[in-house]
Amino acid sequence: MLKALYDYAGRHALALPVGYANKDIKGYISLSATGALLGVVMDGKAVPCPDIGALAHSTEKSNVLAEKRGVVLPKAPTAKSRFFLDALKSGAQAEPMLAVCAAAIEDPATAAQIQEELDRHGIKNADRISFQVDGKSILESPKIAAWWTDFRLQFRTAQDRPTSVCLITGQPVTPTATTPPIKGLLAVGGHPSGDALICFDKAAFCSYGLKQGANAPVSEEAFAAVKAALEHLLEGAPTLAGMKFVHWYDRPIPPEEDPLQTGDLFGGESLSLEMDEDDGQPDEETPEERAQRERGARRGADQVVESVYSGEQARVLQNVYHILLLTGVSGRVMIRRYERGSYEALKQNLERWQEDLQLTNAFGTADIKSCKLNARLFRLLSHQKVDKDPFRRLGRELSGLTEAIVASILNGTALPEPVGARALAYVRAQMFAAGTEGETKSRTVPVPDGRACQWLKVWLLRKERNKGGEKLMERYNLEHPEPAYHCGGLMAVYAAIQKMAMPDVNAGVVQRYYGAASQTPALVLGRLNQLSMHHLEKLRSTILAEGYAKHLARLYTALQDNIPPVLNLEQQAYFALGYYQLWAVIKGEEAAYFASKKQKDKQPGQEDGEPASEMVN
Repeated sequence: MLKALYDYAGRHALALPVGYANKDIKGYISLSATGALLGVVMDGKAVPCPDIGALAHSTEKSNVLAEKRGVVLPKAPTAKSRFFLDALKSGAQAEPMLAVCAAAIEDPATAAQIQEELDRHGIKNADRISFQVDGKSILESPKIAAWWTDFRLQFRTAQDRPTSVCLITGQPVTPTATTPPIKGLLAVGGHPSGDALICFDKAAFCSYGLKQGANAPVSEEAFAAVKAALEHLLEGAPTLAGMKFVHWYDRPIPPEEDPLQTGDLFGGESLSLEMDEDDGQPDEETPEERAQRERGARRGADQVVESVYSGEQARVLQNVYHILLLTGVSGRVMIRRYERGSYEALKQNLERWQEDLQLTNAFGTADIKSCKLNARLFRLLSHQKVDKDPFRRLGRELSGLTEAIVASILNGTALPEPVGARALAYVRAQMFAAGTEGETKSRTVPVPDGRACQWLKVWLLRKERNKGGEKLMERYNLEHPEPAYHCGGLMAVYAAIQKMAMPDVNAGVVQRYYGAASQTPALVLGRLNQLSMHHLEKLRSTILAEGYAKHLARLYTALQDNIPPVLNLEQQAYFALGYYQLWAVIKGEEAAYFASKKQKDKQPGQEDGEPASEMVN
């Protein structure tokens, strides 16, 4: 992980090479190739400059190529000014421009002209200056880098001799005792001044008598690159259930091809902290939107195939992703999860995640639209009518679970077991609360939350996949072998029959029997079947009654008199999902029926007897 961050910093030029530091240059002494003064170029910008560190504070040494005016052109020569001049002469063997600069300093006439020009531009002795030759800064010369690498070796002392191998670069180094803090985790429990990524402040963290950073040796320069990379990534990292979601790739890719930014992983436009409220209205994904999403997901693979015929070079697919889930705890960076793997495998797993989530909405009109992962995670919290601070609850109640969920999504594996239990608990609490919120609310038929049912679907579907089967679909499947699934379907039909026959009933069969039916269906469904026969008598000679009767006949045929006496947790999840999906089928049929009836009322001459729509298999 540290090496990957170090490489990221190098690719994006986030950290300077060893022996360099960013420094503000007030002005450049501009010389011609022959050493004539052309003027002073004012700048004021920070640029990478060679740096000897604390040694520059001594009375004998100075930084080279860029220093204070009082050191470069003193009124009387000093040890620091002589060191600066000797450095220019030493570098002249590698870069001839430095010889021009050294000659200008040593020539009294030219030096006097430079002093006058610096005074005219208001540059003081404490201001840092450098040189340009023929309009080119000596600090930007590529020949300087190799020279400076060798030149700075003279400053190494006996204490600076390598004693360990750096864990990041693999090079012999003198390990830094402490590392600077990482900033950017304040929103997820971090300290305002930053948090330590590597620290050994407790005896229990040390080993073999080593002290502080010697237990995990890294060079100061290498860790500076890691720090720069991590802070850069944290700047735009979204917050997910109380954690920072940080990701990057070994090779740069366009933002439009990054599935972790385009919404292919978590849905929606971004991983923002906005609460995605469910207002009870149809949350539809139109066929055009779905087709566009699927085209975008396959665009990268299509380019590879087309390149075989077109001869054009497709984008590189061999790439590796890195993902970190981070929080701050007591001044330390807590790595909750680290994932890495193939970019192409990531795309495939994210596409599978979206496919597994596909589920019709409760109105049977379209699929549930994609949403942010935070909105989905709310369906794994304990159900509350009024929730003043849901985001704090995400980090508290789902601690440890969110990381496992993200890993399942990224790797295409089964969801953790608590996901099913929590989603089912949310559904049951919602269904039970629906009948206790007043007379008006109780007259509506409770329907499980669609996004909670998506959790149940993915949880069950990936279990089936691991067992060699895959029967759950986005709409009701009559061929599914699980009896509990069809028992939930029966419950939905009984609820629809009663609602159509007795629309003003205060407490329907769902409010009264859902809890018992979802745990002991054999004791309840028989009673509900008897009640539904009376209601069907009231609805006889109507097309809807015929449709309800067909549903019952098909479901009992699928069950083959195999109604379980007791349902375990997994079967209860099937029950809830079966109820939700068949309710969506029924609502779609009812909507089509009433729309047709309304059209016929407007056109009296239209033929009667239009059959109800068939159940989706």
